[in-house]
Amino acid sequence: MRKKTRTVGKYEVGRTIGQGTFAKVKFARNSVTGESVALKVLPKATILKHRMVDQIKREISIMKIVRHPNIVRLHEVLASRTKIYIILEFISGGELFDKIVHCGRLPENECRRYFQQLIDAVAHCHSKGVYHRDLKPENLLLDSYGDLKVSDFGLSALLQQQGAGLLHTTCGTPNYVAPEVLSYQGYDGAAADIWSCGVILFFIMAGYLPFYEIDIPTLYKKISAGQFSSPFWFSPEANSLIKKILDPNPKTRIQIEGIKKHPWFKKNYLPVKPSDEEVNLDDVRAVFDDIEDQYVSEQSVAKEGGPLMMNAFEMITLSQGLNLSSLFDRQQDYVKRQTRFVSRKPPRDIISSVEAVAESMGLKVHTRNYKTRLERISANKVGEFAVVLEVFEVAPSLFMTDVRKAAGDTLEYHKQFYKNFCTKLENIIWKPTEDVANPSVLRSLTC
Repeated sequence: MRKKTRTVGKYEVGRTIGQGTFAKVKFARNSVTGESVALKVLPKATILKHRMVDQIKREISIMKIVRHPNIVRLHEVLASRTKIYIILEFISGGELFDKIVHCGRLPENECRRYFQQLIDAVAHCHSKGVYHRDLKPENLLLDSYGDLKVSDFGLSALLQQQGAGLLHTTCGTPNYVAPEVLSYQGYDGAAADIWSCGVILFFIMAGYLPFYEIDIPTLYKKISAGQFSSPFWFSPEANSLIKKILDPNPKTRIQIEGIKKHPWFKKNYLPVKPSDEEVNLDDVRAVFDDIEDQYVSEQSVAKEGGPLMMNAFEMITLSQGLNLSSLFDRQQDYVKRQTRFVSRKPPRDIISSVEAVAESMGLKVHTRNYKTRLERISANKVGEFAVVLEVFEVAPSLFMTDVRKAAGDTLEYHKQFYKNFCTKLENIIWKPTEDVANPSVLRSLTC
């Protein structure tokens, strides 16, 4: 069997680290600088089929315009004859949402720091005429220093002139959306983003959402009325600010200037000023306007044997700092949308065990080489819950299986699926002993 590794221009392409409806995100490495990046891959046929050219072009242009330390940086855009590649800053710390799932509510001082960074980023976007419209903890990433980075501008709006008018597209995630967005009468993008920031602040301080109902009409009624109650552990100043933000009337809702002057916000506040950079959109125009002439070369390098060999750069990005123990101890594994386990069993045995366990759980199985997709099929929805597993070789006779949610509810994945799934795979999961700390073993894992 021949397994292929790929390069896209100067980027060496590795494992898949994220997957959406229309795109995949892969880990990649700049072979010139050694820098780790995230490579978002969009098939042109899909973009054209779903008439998404303007939306993708707008998203890319916006990310080039809103350069800020607390916003995920877009490095460049490339295109082949069949795909568009968006090269993004690689953020290794996962989503803020995952941290809440793992830790529950966060200490107030930590919440304040994240909120200050969020407001700085949102204020910068608004100064450029950009309104995010889908702010939520899943779209807030944490870097290796613990700093917050706003991501996913797919639903953003760009107004070329300040005060150019109201927005009319109803979009966003229901629990975080402002009441005026639900009215279908037009809304101010800045006020709507501020509301979402308030929901985020409540969520990370409380560990649960201020507005949550399974029944959507009931949820919308509570949002429209601004009907919520704060838990007892909120400080009076924090509670005061949240109530000013979650004001259902956008005309009386506190604005960013007011937030920055609020005593709770001002405590230990260190504003970050973005550097003034000249924005060049030539590569965006080349990708979309001159697609037949401008393209980057794609190359595949064949490798004999089984699953892909994970290189040292990918290994390090999976670990926390240079401590590799989190790779091999499932109990220490940080709760993320992408989870993993390690086995000393042959890859074919791993795949066979995964298939058997999945079928015992009533999941439909699709396997190709060393990648398996599991789906839960119901009478009303096809593939409403899906998981992708891929086996990598990390050392001789040592294999890591990445497990990531491809569709469905994130909380269900962590609390119901993953734990139960791994329990049924105990016979193949390797439990490292003290010899993991042996330098010779670590050397073999990082070479």
